[in-house]
Amino acid sequence: MYRIGQLAKLAGVTPDTVRYYEKQKMMDHEVRTEGGYRLYTDHDLQRLRFIRYAKQLGFTLESIRELLSIRVDPYASYLSRIEIDR
Repeated sequence: MYRIGQLAKLAGVTPDTVRYYEKQKMMDHEVRTEGGYRLYTDHDLQRLRFIRYAKQLGFTLESIRELLSIRVDPYASYLSRIEIDR
């Protein structure tokens, strides 16, 4: 488990960036210590690195959010496209 500063450093971003992505619903975050500190997992680190890499490639935050939803549920995007096509 990582605290926000550790996570940010490993991902090459700032703690404020992590908080921003949380507000933008791009990072799920539920775990806190008794003292109220955020705790993150390796999965969170991978997700944050993915966001950073996608940003470097020029993707918008909206596009990254959609890519993340596909990673979580690969059929969600496909099913939504079927509904649109009808």
